[in-house]
Amino acid sequence: MIKNPLFRLAVFVLLLTLLAACAKVPITGRKQLSLVPESMMLSLSFSSYQEFLSQNPPVPATDPNAQMVTITGTRIKNAVVEYMKKANLSKQIKDYAWEYKLVKDAAVNAWCMPGGKIVVYTGILPVTKDEAGLAVVMSHEVAHAVARHGSERMSQQLAITMGAIGLDVAMQQKPQETRDIFMSLYGVSATLGSLAYSRQHEYEADKMGLVFMAMAGYDPERAISFWESMAAQGGAKPPELLSTHPGDENRIAALKAFLPEAKKYYKVR
Repeated sequence: MIKNPLFRLAVFVLLLTLLAACAKVPITGRKQLSLVPESMMLSLSFSSYQEFLSQNPPVPATDPNAQMVTITGTRIKNAVVEYMKKANLSKQIKDYAWEYKLVKDAAVNAWCMPGGKIVVYTGILPVTKDEAGLAVVMSHEVAHAVARHGSERMSQQLAITMGAIGLDVAMQQKPQETRDIFMSLYGVSATLGSLAYSRQHEYEADKMGLVFMAMAGYDPERAISFWESMAAQGGAKPPELLSTHPGDENRIAALKAFLPEAKKYYKVR
């Protein structure tokens, strides 16, 4: 039996911290643990987002494709707000400041940082083909943010690269390294499907994305044809066991299995 009162106090404080850091992911209900404060993630997100846009000017708002990004993003945002309100989870997104930008870049990519900061690259538009296809991508990326996958991964990456120091300490001692980790988590300058999320996170974002796009008035079945198109892009891919992401066949199978549930949220508009 441990008799040292200071050690017992430290264990007690640690347990309280862990309990306070536990939360449930919307829709899937998975319990998650993140020791990175959401307020700090939002602060890092907003500053990183502005820095990215300063170096990558968005396509003018008058451009038809930029307008499509804004329209699609707004519909998905409204769906997220509606779902979170019904689930009594509105406080989790109360500090979001939603924005939707289209950036001219040949990369087949899109991402959403914490706080609803969304960027779509023009290179993905030939694959999405239409607004519903774009909704598949944007709802999936928004799902990562709403599920706070970045906070989970940030905690892991800080532990691996900086010895489990807190985000506030990391920003003070190694600001550039910390920002680099953050940017890599959200696929900035990476290709879609190469983000630093786990397979579990990807499957989770797929399910949540189906619900969000369905609530926004987009047929969730469109996700199947989109991922089939992505799979047809070709290129050498590692076996799923060696990858942090689901294989195309497994991903599509999981999407098809979840479709009946997602259809319950579908609102034709």
